[in-house]
Parts: sequence; C-alpha cells; structure tokens
Amino acid sequence: MRTKFELADVVRQFGKHLYDSDTLNTRQVKVLNSIVNCRTAALGGHEEACDSCGSVRNSYNSCGDRHCPKCQAAKQAFWIDDLVRNTLPVKHFHIVFTVPHHLNQLCLHNPGMYYDLLFSAVWHTLRLFGYTHYGVESGAVAVLHTWGQNLSLHPHIHCLVPAAGYTVDGTWKNIGKQGNFLYPVKQMSDAFKGKFLDSLKRALRKQNEPGLFYQQRELAYQTKWVVHCEPSLAGAEHVIKYLGQYTHRVAITNQRILNITDQKVTFLAKDYRDNAIKKPVTMDGVEFLRRFAMHILPKQFVRIRRYGIYNHTTKRNLALQFCEPDKTIDAVIKKQQPKETNLERFERLTGINPCMCPICRKGKMVAIRVLPRIRSPDGLLQNQLSDLK
Repeated sequence: MRTKFELADVVRQFGKHLYDSDTLNTRQVKVLNSIVNCRTAALGGHEEACDSCGSVRNSYNSCGDRHCPKCQAAKQAFWIDDLVRNTLPVKHFHIVFTVPHHLNQLCLHNPGMYYDLLFSAVWHTLRLFGYTHYGVESGAVAVLHTWGQNLSLHPHIHCLVPAAGYTVDGTWKNIGKQGNFLYPVKQMSDAFKGKFLDSLKRALRKQNEPGLFYQQRELAYQTKWVVHCEPSLAGAEHVIKYLGQYTHRVAITNQRILNITDQKVTFLAKDYRDNAIKKPVTMDGVEFLRRFAMHILPKQFVRIRRYGIYNHTTKRNLALQFCEPDKTIDAVIKKQQPKETNLERFERLTGINPCMCPICRKGKMVAIRVLPRIRSPDGLLQNQLSDLK
C-alpha cells in the first residue's frame, strides 16, 4: 500500500540539486533512477480487472533494485523462511561487530574493499576463538548494516553464531558456558580490532596508498572497539526474524518519512539516548538524500554471507546429528518443505494476497492488457542524468 510520502518523492524533489553538487557516482545515479521509476509507467506493466466486481487498475512493474524500499518484501519473507528451515536445532548467539566512526572517510573512499575486509576480519575472529576456546570449527550467518537511525554512516555486522561445531577429529560438540556465555567480548574486541586494522594497512599498501587517511587510522588504533554478544533467549528463530527486518531493507523505509517540503524532509528515528523512543527528525532535503546515497552498495556486492558449518558449500557435509541415516540435512529440509507456488508462499508468510481485488476483497485481479514502457515525464531525475546511463 502506497504511503503518503515515499523515498521516490524525495529523489524527485532534491535529486537534481544533489547531482549538481558533484557528490554522486554513476552507480548511485542509476540506483536513484531506479527508485524514481519503480512502479510507474516508465517501466511498463499490465492492466488488470477483477473477475468478480469488474474494477480495473493499472499494475506497473517494480524496479527490483535492492536499495528500493518497495521491492524487497517478498525476498525478505523468503529469506527468513529459508534460514529458519536451515538453522540447526542448537542454541545460537547474536554477536555484533562495530567499527569506530574515525574510519568512515576511508569507508566512503573505497566501500567495496572496506566492507570485504570487515567481513573477513569478523569471520577470522569468530573462527579463531572457536578453535582457541573450544577446539571447534563453528559457523556464522553475517549481515552487513551500514546506517544509523539518522542515516549516518555506521558500518557494523550482525552475526548469528551457533553454540556448536566440529572438533578436529570430526566430533560434534556443543559449546558455550552454561548457555549464557560464548566468547570473552573484551578479548574478541581486541582481536577484531587488530585483524581489521592490519588487513586495512596491508590492502592500502598493496594499492600503493599506505599513507591514505593515516591520522584517522591512528585514532582508530587508540579507540576502544565494541563487540556485543548476547544469547538468543527466545531461540534462533527470534534472532533470524530480528535480522530479517534489516537484511532486505534500505537505510530508510517509506513508512518512516513523515513530510516533505520545498527544502526539508521529516522522518522518524529512534533516539537511543532516550530509551530508543521514536522521534521526528527534520533535515535539509539534499543532505537527507546525500546520506541515503552513502548506503548504496557497490554493484553485485554480497551483504549476507555464511561461514563455517553454515557455508553453502560445507553445510551439506554436516554429520547426521539431526538427520535420518543416509540422508543429508538438505534432503531432510527439502522433504519437509510444503509444495507451494511463490504466490502461495508469500501469502502464507505475510498474510497478504497481492492478487486479491482491493475493492470487493473477494475477486481475483486478472491481467487483460500489457502496458508498454513509456518515457518518463520531464523533470524526473533520469532525464537530468540521461548522459550517465
């Protein structure tokens, strides 16, 4: 359902002003163009009619871009469902790795390299502590978030870590002291800090930029880094659904945008200094859009990664602790999955049937005519930046 104000409206209002400031790269321009065109006549679609009441409507195609707040509902619901099915029936811990803001300029300089090194340092730390503290190869599902509530740059990685793993001799072993403690967070913070900064220094030296943002890196060395770890008291499914709220979500949703004026944008944001109470925040429209553009990821960048026993290539080789003899975990999961179409699955997970008539709530909307793509009206961002396509 369309909200009163959308991110696309912000792009239409302030996109040209942001482009004139020369702060957008080609990738960001293409993403903003997609958001503007999403579910409009520019992408075409089809005309459909209700087979009960006869009401007619135009249904336009979605852009499918992962940064668009209108295109991720189905992917998000399916991801949560798949991960719940594939999660081992053991206790899991929710671990968050955060990088200090001193390195934000370096992140903006080369986000692809920066985020890859961040993932690598996170898994190196988790794997190291799994072996040194319990002698096991464990695993993790890691999800990158880059934003804070006010759209500021705040790179951090959420990890779902099972309290179990395999020893060197192939024996399955449950880990975690009394179920409430996995690894010492202070030691883990220092190990993560050392690994990430060392990897960053090596990467910059390899690119012949050893002195790049030297002062900021020195400040990061002197800063206390934070790793937060807490057990999933309500089970792994609780953490998965929590992560699922953000895995396929962009820096801001349409529901949070309260108002758009000629110069300002007002949106809801949690104030963590005041018990995370949601409060309206008013910001210059161009600055709002500039902050949003900071969170546009490089093309084909993978922001959800699996490691260890949760890696796609190794989880098939898990011992049959939780399976029937002579059957892999994948075979058991596949057997348990109900046979249903994507539409039936989406309705089961969300309770929404997109084909139901919005007028009579009884009939089904049936396509009666194809609507071809058309040129967007003058004034949209894509016309201003067509030379970059």
